[in-house]
Amino acid sequence: MPRYFIEVFYKGTKYSGFQVQQNANTIQSEVARALHIRFREEFILTGSSRTDAGVHALQNFFHFDAAEDVFYMKGNFSEEKNIERALYSLNSILPADIVIKNIIKVGEKAHCRFDAISRQYKYYVYQQKDPFKMEIGYFYPYPMDIEKLHESAAIILNTQDFTSFSKRNSQVNNFICSIKKSEWKCENNGYEYSVISNRLLRGMVRGLVGTMLKVVTGKVSLKEFAAIIKSNNCANAAFSVPPQVLFLIAIKNLPPWM
Repeated sequence: MPRYFIEVFYKGTKYSGFQVQQNANTIQSEVARALHIRFREEFILTGSSRTDAGVHALQNFFHFDAAEDVFYMKGNFSEEKNIERALYSLNSILPADIVIKNIIKVGEKAHCRFDAISRQYKYYVYQQKDPFKMEIGYFYPYPMDIEKLHESAAIILNTQDFTSFSKRNSQVNNFICSIKKSEWKCENNGYEYSVISNRLLRGMVRGLVGTMLKVVTGKVSLKEFAAIIKSNNCANAAFSVPPQVLFLIAIKNLPPWM
């Protein structure tokens, strides 16, 4: 049975997250609706990385299995041309804040979630009022100790158990993550936090950013930050930073499909 990967990017402001939910508008529900309208079939979509409500993505994936090869020789067109035409049709159906970049035919065992080896997220903080940065950054006009910003990010590299940075009622079997990158850098007259991990927990990036900002403003010491990590209690972390400036940048997957 043919399997297809759908590469998407989206502005998540209006949506209750990535995965389908009852009585809520999500990225998955919109993509499934567009597929149904285009092909007159119901497809079961599997997602690669579940972004939270309000979070954006420059790259994310679904995969679905087709009962037949839906793109094979429709009319007098090649499969490649049919995929190109389908992309045009699907993006015409989808709202303007969701775009399908590509549709990729893969092997039957390829899995967009389990084959992913890393996810990269970024969070941008700016300190001078700027109306053009309101939708892409978090305005945080407080004095910051930049050395502590780098030190707190380095502590995260030596951490594996992120229970303290996972929101309650997360449906996971464990809270172990393998962080490959955790760093702050100056970007666009502000500070950008970049994290790459094999997996990220619900609310994890916001919890990390919110708690590190408490460190750099002196509300929490580096020693207390390390203690918060070891406490395995999400009540000790700060999740109050807004979601609408968090971006899923990229998902790195194993060959042969990417």
